[in-house]
Amino acid sequence: MNTTFAMWRKTLSQLIKMEDKKEWDALDVLSKWFIATRSAVGTITLYSGLIGGLFAWQYLYSAGRPFNFLMWTILTLGLFIAHGTNNLINDYTDFSRGIDKDNYFRTQYGVHPLAQGFWGKRTHLLWFGVSGLLATLAGVYALFYTNFAPIVVWFFAIGAFILLFYTFPLKYIGIGELSIFIIWGPMMIGGVYFVLTGLWDWAVILASIPIGLNVVTINLGKHTDKLKEDKVKKVRTLPVLVGETAARYITMSAIVLSYIITLYLIFVSHFFTPVMLLIFIAIKPAQMALQRMSKPRPTEPPAGYPIWPRWFSTVCFVHNRVFSNYFVLALVIETVIRTLLPSFWR
Repeated sequence: MNTTFAMWRKTLSQLIKMEDKKEWDALDVLSKWFIATRSAVGTITLYSGLIGGLFAWQYLYSAGRPFNFLMWTILTLGLFIAHGTNNLINDYTDFSRGIDKDNYFRTQYGVHPLAQGFWGKRTHLLWFGVSGLLATLAGVYALFYTNFAPIVVWFFAIGAFILLFYTFPLKYIGIGELSIFIIWGPMMIGGVYFVLTGLWDWAVILASIPIGLNVVTINLGKHTDKLKEDKVKKVRTLPVLVGETAARYITMSAIVLSYIITLYLIFVSHFFTPVMLLIFIAIKPAQMALQRMSKPRPTEPPAGYPIWPRWFSTVCFVHNRVFSNYFVLALVIETVIRTLLPSFWR
């Protein structure tokens, strides 16, 4: 059991490489799901659900209304499973279209059960179906909870559309990155907030943008890393359409803008307290990301570099993880102050 828990922790914290099918077959069901869905990256979804819930908690407490922990848990886990479902259909679509062949970027940084022959298409679709069903049930629960509020219906429909069609055609026409920003920022955070409070708050939407921007940098970094491979295979991601230089500067701008917007929310709109300045603990990873993104990607890995072909995506992922950790920590502290110690901040 301790070994199983250790594997779960590992799969939720890092992307796993595995070449031996016997090793794969020996894994428990949950470990396989975490690996196949790349859940180490999926934790960004848990953060968005957590952030939306904390915003809602603050509002509901001030309004003297109860907080529905069950709804929050179901919604956040449903979003996490939906993210994993998207990654499963992403791999299935690219594999079926012949993209994940010839040592393509995707097969170099993590387990790809289809491409590696760990299971067949039928099994892959079964896993996709079960995951999709669980995610759908969570969404349906939210629809009933909100009496089918129009905005929740729209969010459910848009989320399902992007989940099914992100890989093709959205990613192929350069709007996949925009979809990711919208989903992990305004839609997830604003949507969770709305389901729990029944309110649409533009201040919450603005506060969600730094998270959405940081999430999309991971995707921008990855697509810039595999720009040449995607160009050959006619996968027209945003970096393919605009070129490496423009893609690097777009990514750097997203990182810088996430800090500028947070500072605005602290010192101008006062939506956040100065506690949110904790995010500046992430300034060193931000500087590392900006420094790396400021130069073209090397054609070969530097001597001793262990995780090639990930180059830009690595520093973007590290920065996102640190930024998000301290964003959530600061928000937890703010929530405690505003709910349990309201007189402390007057």
